[in-house]
Amino acid sequence: MKSYIAHHPWSIVEDRWHPDYNEISESIFSLGNGRFGQRANAEETFSGKSLQGNYVAGVYYPDKTRVGWWKNGYPEYFAKVLNAPDWTGIAIELDGEVLDLAKAEVEEFRRELNMQEGYLRRTFRARTTGGLEVAVEATRLCSIADDETAAIRYAVKALNFSGPITATLSVDGDVINSDSNYDEKFWNEVATHVSDDRGHVVVETKKTLFHVATGMQFKVFKNGAAQTIENADFITKEKYIASTVRVDVTDGDTVTFEKYVGVVSSLNYEKAALAAACEAAYTRAAQTGFDALLRAQREAWATKWAEADITIEGDVAAQQGIRFNIFQLYQTYTGEDARLNIGPKGFTGEKYGGSTYWDTEAYCLPFYLATAEQRVARNLLIYRHNQLDKAIENAAKLGFTDGAALYPMVTMNGEESHNEWEITFEEIHRNGAIAYAIYMYTEYTGDKAYLGEYGLDVLIAIARFWAQRVHWSERRGAYMMHGVTGPNEYENNINNNWYTNYIAAWCLRYCMEALDHVEQTDPTRYAEIKEANKFYPHTETKQWKDIVAKMYYPEDAELGIFEQHDGFLDKELMTVDDLRDEDRPLNQNWSWDRILRSIFIKQADVLQGLYFFEHEFDTATLKANFDFYEPRTVHESSLSPCIHAIQAAVLGYEDKAYEMYLRTARLDLDDYNNDTEDGCHITSMAGTWLAFVQGFGGMRVIDGQLRFKPMLPKQWDGYSFKIRFRGAVLKVEVDRSGIRFENESDTDLSLLLEDRTLTVAANGTLSEAFSN
Repeated sequence: MKSYIAHHPWSIVEDRWHPDYNEISESIFSLGNGRFGQRANAEETFSGKSLQGNYVAGVYYPDKTRVGWWKNGYPEYFAKVLNAPDWTGIAIELDGEVLDLAKAEVEEFRRELNMQEGYLRRTFRARTTGGLEVAVEATRLCSIADDETAAIRYAVKALNFSGPITATLSVDGDVINSDSNYDEKFWNEVATHVSDDRGHVVVETKKTLFHVATGMQFKVFKNGAAQTIENADFITKEKYIASTVRVDVTDGDTVTFEKYVGVVSSLNYEKAALAAACEAAYTRAAQTGFDALLRAQREAWATKWAEADITIEGDVAAQQGIRFNIFQLYQTYTGEDARLNIGPKGFTGEKYGGSTYWDTEAYCLPFYLATAEQRVARNLLIYRHNQLDKAIENAAKLGFTDGAALYPMVTMNGEESHNEWEITFEEIHRNGAIAYAIYMYTEYTGDKAYLGEYGLDVLIAIARFWAQRVHWSERRGAYMMHGVTGPNEYENNINNNWYTNYIAAWCLRYCMEALDHVEQTDPTRYAEIKEANKFYPHTETKQWKDIVAKMYYPEDAELGIFEQHDGFLDKELMTVDDLRDEDRPLNQNWSWDRILRSIFIKQADVLQGLYFFEHEFDTATLKANFDFYEPRTVHESSLSPCIHAIQAAVLGYEDKAYEMYLRTARLDLDDYNNDTEDGCHITSMAGTWLAFVQGFGGMRVIDGQLRFKPMLPKQWDGYSFKIRFRGAVLKVEVDRSGIRFENESDTDLSLLLEDRTLTVAANGTLSEAFSN
């Protein structure tokens, strides 16, 4: 755990130079706008440790899988988000000496990510090895008001010398992924152009043939006065363009470079039109000007914060954490394009391929359901419906038939592209998350029409998979599933994972409920779905009902818990308190063999199921399982603390709920798991929102009814949040005296406060005191 980020309610601040933490800071201070984004790499030369990263949504490369053996059904490739052309470069020379913060003496360094207004600013004083001193202020943004553009303002002040300041402003497409197999580069050049104050690079991915055009236009000022760009040196190399300009200064002069950027891809333009679209984007930005772009950015973020801000009174660290999580989520995904989804690292790093995981459905969907227009969540579901054919192909590769679907663990286009066998073949619970997302969406929005339009096709295919994946045990007289990996990835190839068995049976139940609903409400559509899916209701549902009735669930009556899987309780029943500090994190200090043989749990497994299906279990069951499993959980998955925070709140464990909330909220800011340098954990950030709203706010939707059961940790004086619900916008404020609801919509809203039914009038407020 590292605590070098200063606490601030609206900004992420690094208030002195930490070169050893540079890659962590590059992740934390990343920017994005839903279309593209980049890590907080320095504009000037930096020869120290750095992970260069610029990313364009939807653009990927199918890097060939490298394994020492091959198995039938194994994915051919791992889908990698690509390090795209770098538009940030402004290399500075001072009287012929390169400004390099890895070599210079750095003073008065400050880096600030202003989340309220959506920009990154860096200021520092530096003395080169030759003794030249400068003060630098660099501000950049990725515009969410115009998501094809970005801009940088880079000001250099000469402090103790007179002479030339030279800047090389570049676009560099000759980049590489840090995890590239065989150090292969994934881009080919299509075109380059540079002249006067502008230029662009167009590149094409190998195999997938995506085109990306990245271009720039720049302006130069001296002491605030615009400079005519004369005698610029143009540089053109493979996949690279640059302009070098020289400005003569005397001691005390400031030279400012403004760089306006356009980034467009063939996802949105014909390839032949891409260069022109890029030029139009950066020209548009340059004509707008930096100050106006910054104002537009501020206004756009003000709109987002008005919809989704969470306030915490009395705890700046917790406040900073939740806003950071919300900020990164909005930078990553806007819901404007149903072809796009949410990668675990967003635009902050390349680990995990930047691809879609089950995290989207299990963790991200509830955030967008409650904080964005309904179509945003609908697009997340439609993304999976559009890939149903690929999910059926994935299942067929493993031997499943008759339209059974296995959704991929990792994907960019619906095709499985994960390259670890215990995940690819065994972590099949991901199918359940897809079905559960449909359930969540229809419960929350009341949009049951979605079932007939899209949802039922997906549910039938998933149900068919589970019906084929189970087997009948004559000895036990029950249906079982062997050879699986549950959410706890510190257990592989185990039998009868409780969570997997439970969600499989639930999927069958839910599919039958959905079938009944569509048949009753839209018989014509029901007949079309039956025909299109070759669905035989009496035969198939008879089998499904038998599986639901006779599914095997491992449990231990003496302990009163569900057993994570067969044989789990035969292990040495240690707890995390038995570990030494130097053992943690296990995945960086223990062998995989030792981890697999241990009792220790990476993330919520049984508890994941109890979180999803909390309404199907009594409090005593929730308590017994939490009390047993949480002390054995090392929380080395970013998705773990949020689930435990929610369940701790349900059980009234205030201290544990707060501990787990703070851990998920500041997971990246404080580098809890020693892995933030690879990128931020974007999908777990949605889990942080869940920990707050579902944990402390106690928000649930049960049978279409909105319910709250709030908890106020002793560390806080109060908090507030907003949610959308079925056309209404509701603000919830909690303090020591009670809870206040404000209905910001034109219709009355009925809700439950614990077990009491209340109505908040249209455009009205309602306050309720807490009972002692």
